[in-house]
Amino acid sequence: MKRIYKYKAGKKEIVNEIDYIPVRYIIAMMITVFEIVSVISTVVALCYFVPYFYILAWITEIGCVIKIIASEDNPDYKIPWLLFVLILPIAGFMLYLIFYSRKLQKKYVKRLEKAKMHKMRVDDEKLFSSLRESDKVAYGQAKMLSNISESHMFENTEVKYFPLGENLFASLIDDLKRAKRFIFMEYFIIEEGELWDSIIEILKSKAKCGVDVRVVYDDIGCMKTLPGDYAKILEISGIRATPFSRLKGQLDSEFNNRNHRKITVIDGYIGYTGGVNIADEYTNRKKRFGHWKDVGVRLEGEAVWGLTELFITDFEMNYKKSTEYPTELYPRCRYSQNGYVIPFGDGPRPIYRRNVGKCIIQSVLASATDYVYITTPYLIIDNELCASIENTALRGVDVRIITPQIPDKKFVFSLTRSYYSRLIRAGVRIFEYTPGFIHAKIIISDNKYAVISTVNLDYRSLVHHFENGAWLYKCECIKEIYNDVIETVNKSEQMEEKNIKIGFFSRFVRSVIRIFAPLL
Repeated sequence: MKRIYKYKAGKKEIVNEIDYIPVRYIIAMMITVFEIVSVISTVVALCYFVPYFYILAWITEIGCVIKIIASEDNPDYKIPWLLFVLILPIAGFMLYLIFYSRKLQKKYVKRLEKAKMHKMRVDDEKLFSSLRESDKVAYGQAKMLSNISESHMFENTEVKYFPLGENLFASLIDDLKRAKRFIFMEYFIIEEGELWDSIIEILKSKAKCGVDVRVVYDDIGCMKTLPGDYAKILEISGIRATPFSRLKGQLDSEFNNRNHRKITVIDGYIGYTGGVNIADEYTNRKKRFGHWKDVGVRLEGEAVWGLTELFITDFEMNYKKSTEYPTELYPRCRYSQNGYVIPFGDGPRPIYRRNVGKCIIQSVLASATDYVYITTPYLIIDNELCASIENTALRGVDVRIITPQIPDKKFVFSLTRSYYSRLIRAGVRIFEYTPGFIHAKIIISDNKYAVISTVNLDYRSLVHHFENGAWLYKCECIKEIYNDVIETVNKSEQMEEKNIKIGFFSRFVRSVIRIFAPLL
């Protein structure tokens, strides 16, 4: 199936034709639905026709309830599953057995062994000792992040901040043109259009010149933006490419554990990350929800090693062919920049035992003394994180959260607004970005700490997705980040409780939806 869409890029009208949803995705989703219906129907039939089988089903249901209650998972995540199991006696516990697990599929765990062969060797103990002597609070924050994400702290890195996606890609394209050894790119969304066309031509040209070019894109994230066999199309041009967790219609975690990362690594010493996907709307070439506000950072130096390692891990988990990597994946560099950088990843078990994104957000909140400013496109958080934000404000810290005023998903926007009243009553100041949609994921605190990442404040990002980011401490660009956030606040409308009052029926519907928000 094809769809044609038109949009304006300046004065030029662009006409594009892509698969609306490639056939293989439709088949995979149909297979999934068929498998679910078949499994549930089989159990129902056995309960009806096989004597005393319903007792086994009843025991299984009790076992599921006990397992859910006894698990170490967040209570907010347990409640909707308990309701499913109890309200839908057979279908509920069958759905639980199929979809509850947030662990990585076994086939990917096995492939991780290949990635370990290319793991970097870093001794950062001296850096940690130095940080501990100068700032014990920062040391604790950095040490915690390093431990739970198995990442390292770096100096010798120049960090450049980009307040808009168009600024970031202008710089990235210049760096791509200068690549000499390898280019690694990994994005949740890649969409055919003016931006990607300009990038792909460079990648094809570099591949012909012998540069090792590799691309990872999320299979579901690109379901409506790329042809279903796009990896094969890129391979013809000499680019090693793979969709992340190719959708096959299996009853496992393939719908949950998607890759939401945004990474570019060039020659091992230049790297980009942030919230920006590769699509024209992220650079305001195409207008969909007003002005699109997004941000990112360019790392030049040793901190890029962390991004390289994350890319290799994801590539090796998904690319089935055996490949060699360029020598000197982690080149030594020297820069006179101040500050420390920790590139980090987040994702499901067994790679990450804890929710890294949530932990670092709570750590920044807990250590703040003057202010914490947060920008996020979505605000759908559990009680623990909501309480952390409230407690920070109640301590007298200036806490501000900026969300979009023009939503990309009205349903999610309604959920986001449902958290406003509680936070406002605790003293949190909430702003909505009036020019359009803010997709930036920023946390900045006390003119010392900043986190630029791919992590949205919703359950998808905080619990299920593969994510990444960069923790910054006393880097020179933090002042620029602060100024940009203040400028964004000045373009936003502060929300008051009186502005967000809704009727009884809407409140009831919103309350019901919030119960099941962890599963969305």
